[in-house]
Amino acid sequence: MKEQGWPRIALVTPVFNSGPYIEATIESVLSQEYPNLDYFIVDGGSTDGTVEVIRKYEARISGWISEPDRGMYDALNKGFARTTGEVMGWISATDLLLPGGLAAVGGVFRDLPEVRWITGRPSWIDEGGKTTKVGEIPQWSRTPFLAGYNRYIQQESTYWRRSLWDEAGGRVDDSRRIASDFELWVRFFRHAPLYSVDASIGGFRMHEASLGLQTLEECHRIQDEIVEAELKRMPGTSALKLWRMMNRAAKKVPGVRYAWWRMVEQPFTKKQSTNRAAVIEYRGGVTGKWCLR
Repeated sequence: MKEQGWPRIALVTPVFNSGPYIEATIESVLSQEYPNLDYFIVDGGSTDGTVEVIRKYEARISGWISEPDRGMYDALNKGFARTTGEVMGWISATDLLLPGGLAAVGGVFRDLPEVRWITGRPSWIDEGGKTTKVGEIPQWSRTPFLAGYNRYIQQESTYWRRSLWDEAGGRVDDSRRIASDFELWVRFFRHAPLYSVDASIGGFRMHEASLGLQTLEECHRIQDEIVEAELKRMPGTSALKLWRMMNRAAKKVPGVRYAWWRMVEQPFTKKQSTNRAAVIEYRGGVTGKWCLR
């Protein structure tokens, strides 16, 4: 794979005491052999051997630092500020890039200049790094996302242009320790549609120490607060606010939950489907291109 024509990808790994996983994460990045990669690792002052692992790879990455921080999102802001890639994303220290993931990302942004952010097929890996599930391709639009129909944009598979990052504020909200990726997606939706790519890009590792899995209920509460704040700044959202209120109430009643989903939620999301961004797929074999389906 030659460097010419491939956009520079700024990839950041935030890490703190992830000794059992960090080497596999780094290897999953470097084994991509993507020719125009700006890979930076930000360690929060690990004491479990993580730093020694990073040092093994320092000649093959753009750079790294190790110093105390205020959590993952603070680390991300430090890392992105030290990169120059025109396409951006991050892979956490327990997760993995899947084979060919960066080639898909680079190819999409090279072939489709109108696309500003993307996400691949949601994929999951087990404790040992084996892919256990690859999900369906969701199609996205802002209204169903804010309505709560599907709040899970998989961070490990999501990349964007730096121009969108700058337009949306140029940083991740590091005032909290969870759900700030969701808040970033809310800001991105103000400026550009999200396109799904028919490719596996990154995998989320299912393991007992996962902060996201441990704090899922709290994460949902924060996500709801973020959406409510977003709706307050948007005009003409009275119907959407009412729908969210009724949706929450209906789902709390076991005997009503299924009927609500069948008679109200499904028709609502189907009605919104005409506004969803197209899926991106690869066509044409070895010399093909990424195209809108």
